[in-house]
Order: sequence, then structure tokens, then C-alpha cells
Amino acid sequence: MSTDPIPHDAAPILLDLSPAEFRARLPEMLPIYVAAMKYPRGTEYHRAPMWSEHAGRPGWRAVAAALPHDPSTLVAIAYGYRGAPQQWWNQQVRTGMRHAGYSVEQIDATLGDYFELTELHVHPDAQGHRIGEALLLRLLDDRPERAVLLSTPEVPGEDNRAWRLYRRLGFRDVVRGFVFTGDARPFAVLGRELPLTIETRPPLETGPRR
Repeated sequence: MSTDPIPHDAAPILLDLSPAEFRARLPEMLPIYVAAMKYPRGTEYHRAPMWSEHAGRPGWRAVAAALPHDPSTLVAIAYGYRGAPQQWWNQQVRTGMRHAGYSVEQIDATLGDYFELTELHVHPDAQGHRIGEALLLRLLDDRPERAVLLSTPEVPGEDNRAWRLYRRLGFRDVVRGFVFTGDARPFAVLGRELPLTIETRPPLETGPRR
């Protein structure tokens, strides 16, 4: 990424990606994920096959972002797809909800019709410009599902940009302090009903919709 300061009023350029474009640009997008999540370098090589497989799931959608002063360089990525019972994340959340005391009826209602926000990451050098909000609004625009669910790492006092974004957009607790298989950190599962709207959307410069 460029080290030049980003103007505070710089509206992101949003790009709707086809599955083929998404797979072709994985080498650009995965380092954003690694930097945003503070994972060790090399994690991207393990994640690439999974992200590629996700692009073939029903209801999949991806949106990337660049900035006007450097439109060829991606600075953020968000994607997700329609949740289904056979998916690993669905099964994990179902277990977490059961341990949290939800009834079978409550679990089935929550996990019966939702869009899974699988990934939403903004490179640390580009954070603080409401790019995540712009991505989320675009990604969830006109979705047919009843709700959207996501998981995010727990942080003390919910004091980071991701938590502030999700709370600002009305996401509520589903499960707190859940440890997913393969990751020792506690996560929160959050959700809210769709459609997702806010009173004032940031000005966007957008690419063509498909």
C-alpha cells in the first residue's frame, strides 16, 4: 500500500467481484486479511483454498474497496453467502447457542434464514475512513435473507473499530465468549435483521453492479 496520508474525505471506490475475479485477486486480498487480523505472515496460504471454495457457495457475494488516489490497489474486502446447516460455521454457532441456553426452537429460528458475513477486513493503513461501513452497506444491499450473522474476536470494552461499526449498525449479541474449533481466542457472534439501513449513507464512488 502507498504510505501517503489518506484524505479524510476520500470516498472509497467499491468493486463488486465475480467469483472468477475474486479468485484471481486472492493474492491481493489475503494480505489485507492477515494485516487486519494480526495473523502471522503465511496464514494467507492456508486460507486461500477455503476462500476460493466459499466463492462457489449459494448466495455468495463479495465487494472490495480501493481509494481514489490509488484505484488499482485494494485496501478492503468483504464477502459472505447464504448460511446452511451443513456448513462448519453454522454447526459451530449452533453448538455455541445450545451451550448458551437457547432452545431448539430459538436456534432453528436464528439459523433458519441468514446471510453469513464471513469476512470484512480493512487494511490497518486505510482504517478510520468508514470504508468498512461502505462495504457492509453494499454487500448487504437487497439481500433476500431475513437476517445477517457474523463472528468477531472479543476485545475489552468492545473497544475497536470493528465493534463500533457493528454496534452503530444495530448488531446485537447472539453468543458471547465462544471459542471456535481451531482458534483459542474467544469470539462474539452478532446478528441483526435485514434489510440493513442507516439514516445517512456515506458518499460512494462505485463500480458497475453485476
